[in-house]
Amino acid sequence: MLRAAVISFALAGAMAGCVQAQPERGAFRPDYRGIDTQLLSGDLVNFVVTMAGARTGEDVSDYAECAAAQYALIRGYGFARHVRTNVEQQGGLWRGDAVYTISPALPRGLRTIDAEVVAAHCAENGIPTV
Repeated sequence: MLRAAVISFALAGAMAGCVQAQPERGAFRPDYRGIDTQLLSGDLVNFVVTMAGARTGEDVSDYAECAAAQYALIRGYGFARHVRTNVEQQGGLWRGDAVYTISPALPRGLRTIDAEVVAAHCAENGIPTV
């Protein structure tokens, strides 16, 4: 009887390894709905991003940062500096309104981004860009 219990326990443990993990409830499933870009003047650019399924405003800010990084690369620049981001949520839809400066050299300031590094990070994490 003890031997049968040990065998049953061993088989149950082996079978448990074969079961695929189910996604946890409330898992992050972002729905990126678009990016509007507007050149304000010279190197100052406004990005308006819209998404559903964000966990917090930080997800929306990340989406805007990805847009800024790719935009800088498209324009032939390697860097951007964050000026401001306003985030609002209404009816499950998140909207971010962000402003960045883009530049060929590392700009002064604390909130600068290396466009190539950030764009690669965005691609790895499935965050769309412009």
